[in-house]
Amino acid sequence: MADESRKATRLFAALAAVVLTAAVASGAQRASAGEATVIDLTQIPCQFVESENGIDHGFTTTRKADCDAINTRTGAERLARAKVLELKPGKYVFRVINKNVPYDLGFWLRGKGLGRLTLPSVSGGGLSTGVTKDYAIDLKEGEYLYSCPLNPTPDYRIVVKG
Repeated sequence: MADESRKATRLFAALAAVVLTAAVASGAQRASAGEATVIDLTQIPCQFVESENGIDHGFTTTRKADCDAINTRTGAERLARAKVLELKPGKYVFRVINKNVPYDLGFWLRGKGLGRLTLPSVSGGGLSTGVTKDYAIDLKEGEYLYSCPLNPTPDYRIVVKG
């Protein structure tokens, strides 16, 4: 019996290695073929989890004004510790999910400062609780901000350079 268990464990490990190798190779082919890189972002009340280094601050909200008050108290400190995305120019899909905010959300990615006039942007709404939407964009070199104006979040940063 123990021998069968060891064989099953080895077989599972070998299968997992094959699947992982195939996934890595597939990702490399997509990148070299010019396909978009997907970046997952999870919206919870008043924040994007990944942007704040995976920390869920446990905020609760029933309306936009709740986040306005929370961000007035904590936004600057949270933003100072937030993860700055460093990306290369190219095609991206920002896959955004409304994990548990009880009202419709959106997503807005735009150039920072004067870059708002010259850099590409993407935005949209309709993210009800549990809904995921993709926002495709071809990022050029420069600095960007992203946020949700409907679930007010801080303006998180993206730096794109070759």
